[in-house]
Amino acid sequence: LQTLIQETDPGADYRIDRALNEACESVIQTACKHIRSGDPMILSCLMEHLYTEKMVEDCEHRLLELQYFISRDWKLDTVLYRKCQGDASRLCHTHGWNETSELMPPGAVFSCLYRHAYRTEEQGRRLSRECRAEVQRILHQRAMDVKLDPALQDKCMIDLGKWCSEKTETGQELECLQDHLDDLVSDCRDIVGNLTELESEDIQIEALLMRACEPIIQTFCHEVADNQIDSGDLMECLIQNKHQKEMNEKCAIGVTHFQLVQMKDFRFSYKFKMACKEDVLKLCPNIKKKVDVVICLSTTVRNDTLQDAKEHRVSLKCRKQLRVEELEMTEDIRLEPELYEACKSDIKNYCQNVPYGNAQIIECLKEVKKQLSTRCHQKVFKLQETEMMDPELDYTLMRVCKQMIKRFCPEADSKNMLQCLKQNKNSEVMDPKCKQMITKRQITQNTDYRLNPVLRKACKADIPKFCQNILNRAKDDTELEGQVISCLKLKYADQRLSPDCEDQIRVIIQESALDYRLDPQLQMHCSEEISSLCAEEAAAQEQTGQVEECLKVNLLKIKTEMCKKEVLNMLKESKADIFVDPVLHTACALDIKHHCAAIPPGRGRQMSCLMEALEDKRVRLQPECKKRLNDRIEMWSYAAKVAPAEGFSDLAMQVMTSPSKNYILSVITVGICVLFLIGLMCGRITKRVTRELKDR
Repeated sequence: LQTLIQETDPGADYRIDRALNEACESVIQTACKHIRSGDPMILSCLMEHLYTEKMVEDCEHRLLELQYFISRDWKLDTVLYRKCQGDASRLCHTHGWNETSELMPPGAVFSCLYRHAYRTEEQGRRLSRECRAEVQRILHQRAMDVKLDPALQDKCMIDLGKWCSEKTETGQELECLQDHLDDLVSDCRDIVGNLTELESEDIQIEALLMRACEPIIQTFCHEVADNQIDSGDLMECLIQNKHQKEMNEKCAIGVTHFQLVQMKDFRFSYKFKMACKEDVLKLCPNIKKKVDVVICLSTTVRNDTLQDAKEHRVSLKCRKQLRVEELEMTEDIRLEPELYEACKSDIKNYCQNVPYGNAQIIECLKEVKKQLSTRCHQKVFKLQETEMMDPELDYTLMRVCKQMIKRFCPEADSKNMLQCLKQNKNSEVMDPKCKQMITKRQITQNTDYRLNPVLRKACKADIPKFCQNILNRAKDDTELEGQVISCLKLKYADQRLSPDCEDQIRVIIQESALDYRLDPQLQMHCSEEISSLCAEEAAAQEQTGQVEECLKVNLLKIKTEMCKKEVLNMLKESKADIFVDPVLHTACALDIKHHCAAIPPGRGRQMSCLMEALEDKRVRLQPECKKRLNDRIEMWSYAAKVAPAEGFSDLAMQVMTSPSKNYILSVITVGICVLFLIGLMCGRITKRVTRELKDR
């Protein structure tokens, strides 16, 4: 049959194949009417419309039958033969197009042409433009059906039967082989790997994917699609626009599949391979999987940055592309295999109906973190630690707050992005969805100091000094539920922290005073009291400290000792700084401005100023301020009874804020004077005794 086809050469004129001519007449009349009858390009036109709406089933079968033989004897493709004969002679050192011998096995000439088709000018000799277009055409046709790639079908026949017997729809066989790449026999794995590597450089070879993605390409990627040399730009553009509203399901599935295949070998990401191949050979030899290469290189970059290395070991062009790869991996949990494997059962239990894209599974796991299995919980904690150190890797935060970042943080370094958003959270023009997301991240940060890099750096000396007992009980990769931060808050109230640490803790106290959800210990120990005593305040859409105020007012009704202790701690903190008591600060803002403007905030100075003004008959405070101050005095009096002073500074603060301050100070002064007089008298007696002894 092959000899007959070679003799008749239907590739030169399809009309010789009567069965093909009759079966495809309607398709030729509609899809290929612009090509003259008998032209060899008719076959190319029919192949371009294979698996499209214009193709009919009978024509499809006849066309694939003919292409099966043409793909195994390139002399039958007259257009390719005519346009590439000169290139074959010039680059592949052959004068006979289909020479076969021990030195020149079947298909060797086309393999040579294919290798030269994707060379850049810098890499040396290239194909002529006409020949390159024909080689690409053949590759596009090959990708449509595994039967049109002789080497692939020959080497992968067993694997196709073993792994892909049920994958019979268009394009599914190659996708199936790529999915089972690690399971394939060596020869088949090499061929599928080479084809996948080629696709990463020129994704347009994937004709079926290109058809599915045509709308998104025309809207967002038309500039890179028109490039003569793709170099991976088109696929990168499709990945970046995967979640646009114009994206259809088939294109999104195809792009995601390609991303998942890329994770199997870093060579399957053309731009990453070209930017980092030298760095990989030098720093990460013998590592093949893309995710492991990314981790290896990013760890090297991070270590060089932390150690302030004069010269980075990873080249600049690799660092830039590495950043692109890191950001792309955050979009889908399946692109982070270790995390995905650790959390598979948890995803099934808690996030079964949640889509994978847009980092929705990752966000779902964060929401139910306390219920996760130990291994998954540890991986999620590590992920959050990484995201907090580098917020640009937090896909959900970056997506939800994209416009607010442009507005408030256009010049902010990626490492300081969350910090910048936090500083602008209460702006009138802040987007509500972004504000909600920032609050979520603040709640996460306050569960563990390790998730707050700024605090961790500012308090690196204070934490082991004051909270070592908590660190000793802590387990790696599990949250401390805000215990270290609570410990630092107490030391803040005692005015014992270093200046940098004090500044950071003040900010945390101020923020948690406005929103009880930012205080994990309070939320944990007072959950019942909040539900029973402050349900209405907790249900408010905007948290402005009303829950905290409710708990303070209802202090006498609180029965749980741990909750009572947390509320007492809040009162203690408010003595140290009026700014951490939003209700009192709001009520007394005018009075602070009028009577305490010259007094710097912190260390209880402004609170003492207000107390002195309250007792001074000549000073008239605002009624609301006066009322709130008297309420606080009552609370502090009760707190002093149930929680005695733990140190001298605490005792001094209780005295200064006591309603009987003048009386107490008078008693202390009289006591000191009496002691002084006794000291003088005792001193004179001892001197007299000493003199008498000397006289003797």
